Amino acid sequence: MRIIGGQKGGLIIQAPNNLPVRPTTDRAKESLFNILQNRYDLEELSVLDLFTGTGNISYEFASRGSKRIVSVDENANCVKFIKSTSQKLGLNQIEVVKQDVFSYLISCAESFDIIFADAPYALPRIGEIPIIVFDRNLLNLDGMLILEHASSLKFNHMPNFQNERVYGQSCFSFFSRNNND
Repeated sequence: MRIIGGQKGGLIIQAPNNLPVRPTTDRAKESLFNILQNRYDLEELSVLDLFTGTGNISYEFASRGSKRIVSVDENANCVKFIKSTSQKLGLNQIEVVKQDVFSYLISCAESFDIIFADAPYALPRIGEIPIIVFDRNLLNLDGMLILEHASSLKFNHMPNFQNERVYGQSCFSFFSRNNND
């Protein structure tokens, strides 16, 4: 995996083969960050990265100067890898939490500017994520939830859905309270 932009842009990170992950592709990640850079000052963001896996998205936000990133995954090997890698790279704004994502969301007492969720594509509960995020007010006023999922799934019928971008078999669905997006 490669960090696309920011202070660590171009850096290649080799994740262990034993991690149960499907990292976001460079093409999709580059497109996502182009969208985000046009809307936000990335250095001012607080980010929640759910199902963080290798930490791919967390490293990208950290490299671009985001002030705080909370990375949540229940896999001990993923958590260990992200902690080690972020420390080695000096990306100290990444806080790694080992917990089931749904338990974390239910108990979370803070809000974020960006919530990125890259759940396993076969996860049957993926549609619950936007509901929990908005019911629990986990997004700041102009915040955005980005749900990465298989392009065969559609979330345009859900409250707070704004739009989607498809990249091959992957799709980003964007949710926010702001109806002007």
